[in-house]
Amino acid sequence: MRFVLVVALLLAAVGGAAVGGPAVGGPATAAVPPWFPTRLGHLGDSRQVVVVAGHSRTSTSSTAYAYQRGTDGRWRAAFPAMAARNGYGGWQWASRRVQGTGTTPIGTFTITEAFGLAADPGTRLDYRRVDGNDHWVGDRSDPRTYNMFQPSLSPRRTWRTSRAERLADYPRQYAYAAVVDFNRPAPGSVSWNTALGQYVTSAPAVAGRGSAIFLHVHGRGSTAGCVSLSRTQMVAVLRWLDPALRPRIVLAPIADLPRA
Repeated sequence: MRFVLVVALLLAAVGGAAVGGPAVGGPATAAVPPWFPTRLGHLGDSRQVVVVAGHSRTSTSSTAYAYQRGTDGRWRAAFPAMAARNGYGGWQWASRRVQGTGTTPIGTFTITEAFGLAADPGTRLDYRRVDGNDHWVGDRSDPRTYNMFQPSLSPRRTWRTSRAERLADYPRQYAYAAVVDFNRPAPGSVSWNTALGQYVTSAPAVAGRGSAIFLHVHGRGSTAGCVSLSRTQMVAVLRWLDPALRPRIVLAPIADLPRA
């Protein structure tokens, strides 16, 4: 009977059936995979989570899982497991990450907004349709605009285009993207500076730690630190994400998931 229970729990965790909390007892606990929400430690009050589990610290491929917690408190898979890609440099803890290393930051982050060169696919997140004027800034010499969206090339801007991503230069990857809140300016600190023609923050991110970390559509291979899914899967995830459920994304190699 104990063996039957263990097998049932294993199939439920992998196949998407509900699991309400940590299993009781040694064998049953081991049956719950490390990427299942009950095994994660930093979800807070989130009721939606995307877990991207890298195969190793150096891997550039990973698997993404999406779960939602119902009103009964039980987590259920929202989609089947999804093949994902991550940074060409593998993985690094968010607090140690350095810009330009191609590593995907390890940690748990909120998802609060999305954008794309394509029209809004029907997401409930704040969605911005971007064009050829739009950039994402990673200029270490200008902390007030670091890791921020900028909608214009104002002649009075303080950031350099050579240190920013022109979003339209990535038509495939940025057809759809969700912003991972890694190393972002403090919430509520961003305002529009009319004199400079740019957004600025009074509580900057850490310049040099990294910017423009997104969940976006697959390109040709590994990413520069982002995580990518197929276009079809990305659209499905965007339509599923609901800010009322305080979605989070957990990024880590499998071995580091308990601490991420």
